[in-house]
Amino acid sequence: MTKNDKQQKTFSISNLAEEFEISTRTIRFYEEKGLICPGRTEGNQRIYTRKDRARLILILKGRKFGYSIDEIAEIIGLANIDLDEIDQIRKTLEFGKKRLTEIRERISELKLLEEDIVSFHDKAKERLEKLLKEKE
Repeated sequence: MTKNDKQQKTFSISNLAEEFEISTRTIRFYEEKGLICPGRTEGNQRIYTRKDRARLILILKGRKFGYSIDEIAEIIGLANIDLDEIDQIRKTLEFGKKRLTEIRERISELKLLEEDIVSFHDKAKERLEKLLKEKE
């Protein structure tokens, strides 16, 4: 997408789907969930603004980081329409901190699992070597 394309005032669903390499069905799903609210042309085609495009970017980033649709709605301020930018940033930081804690806990669990598997592997290898020597 060129700089000029990003400066345009409206986008079709196919423009956004192509730009973000997602399906039009995915975009319609986010609309059904109330995360984006495109306007309509006289022919009833969806028409997205730069604000819709920006929201879509936030949604996709949220999904990439593992947030649920409900969490994304809260982050972008849909759950509480009265959120101002400061509150929205605070909410985003709160979710980020929670997600980091979950990730760090998972990493710790995976490290313990790795240690258990390595220990089991080492013991099994030792036992195999002992059995092979006894067989000779």
